[in-house]
Amino acid sequence: MLGVLAATPAPAADARVPYVPTPQTVVDRMLEIAGVGPGDFLADLGSGDGRIVITAARKHGARGFGVDLSPERIKESNDNARRAGVADKATFYQRNLFDTDLGAATVITMYLLPSVNLDLRPRLLDLKPGTRLVSHDFDMGDWRPDTHVNMPAEDKYAGAGGSSDIYFWVVPAKVAGAWQWELSVSGKPVAYELRLEQKYQAISGSVAVGGRPAKLQQARLSGSEISFGFTAEVNGTPVKHQFTGKVAGDAVAGSARLSGARLETRHDWSAARRTGQPAAASGAGAGSLSSAALH
Repeated sequence: MLGVLAATPAPAADARVPYVPTPQTVVDRMLEIAGVGPGDFLADLGSGDGRIVITAARKHGARGFGVDLSPERIKESNDNARRAGVADKATFYQRNLFDTDLGAATVITMYLLPSVNLDLRPRLLDLKPGTRLVSHDFDMGDWRPDTHVNMPAEDKYAGAGGSSDIYFWVVPAKVAGAWQWELSVSGKPVAYELRLEQKYQAISGSVAVGGRPAKLQQARLSGSEISFGFTAEVNGTPVKHQFTGKVAGDAVAGSARLSGARLETRHDWSAARRTGQPAAASGAGAGSLSSAALH
């Protein structure tokens, strides 16, 4: 819901926004897009009457909490959770969203003003890779969503009707830098170096095989999951490489498939970010980020 929240993290700036409920049909679609399930812990920023957290608990078996500045909304939300029989899974707190610890959340939902989204963006990008974010009606500036859906919302604006936009992101791992590893190909060790640049979940870069450059292709990042490919000459023969892996800090591990005229192999694969390389922020210019609220 478009809730009542502080518009900036500064304690003295207590600007308010009107309370506008998120239509239930939109709530259902938001949770569906995020793939909410029993293993999730959901945080709703600007939780209003609590319908998002309560729906997540009642329909999807998730646990979660909501925060809002309005004491009336918090009382209403906790009463609604008790009536729905999910008070053990859905709780609500009178709290500024900027003072709220989001580290345990696997899913974060919001209906915040654009400026608040931008102020919140640096904190969201620093959450655990793979954390899912869903925003009603407002995006995150130049951080493009992984999914964007526009849908009719007949009960929006107190029944006046309209349409709603739903934006979905997966927090990306920070992968910028130089990564190195070695594979044994036809019994011979081959050195690899991958140099990555990153803007949010978009990655690009270059690769060198045995010191010779190759064109990086199909580089993709979703949360901590990374994949990429290239074709490079190895031991005098063109070899197609396909890598998939999971990033954990300065390490990545997964599998590699190599194929060529005289080669078809699969390898366990691991790489390390070269020491001294920064884990560059996943944002514009390594992270100029910015703030507002709705639910």
